[in-house]
Amino acid sequence: MELPLETVALFAFKLAYETEGESPILRDDPIMSDYEREVFGLLVRRGDVEGIQFRVAHCVELAMEAIGGVETPLGCELHRLSADLSNARTMEQLDAPLIALRDYLKDIQ
Repeated sequence: MELPLETVALFAFKLAYETEGESPILRDDPIMSDYEREVFGLLVRRGDVEGIQFRVAHCVELAMEAIGGVETPLGCELHRLSADLSNARTMEQLDAPLIALRDYLKDIQ
């Protein structure tokens, strides 16, 4: 689960901060320090659903701003997918919404 979490953060940061003509944001970029696989791994091992949701929500907020907010078609879908993730109450319930969110962020890059 750590890799999809890190990937969601990476794609969200790419939407929010990456600009054409500059170096791309990579997994080892300083902006990813609080969103690395090891950080998410600790949260997963602890079973900290709320901690995971908090970190992902921060990333989604940045991506949402970058795509024009919830009023846009892309933002509306991003909001729906992030709501599915925030409604999860167990680690197992995080899996499907996390993968959907990751895939969506990848597609809108």
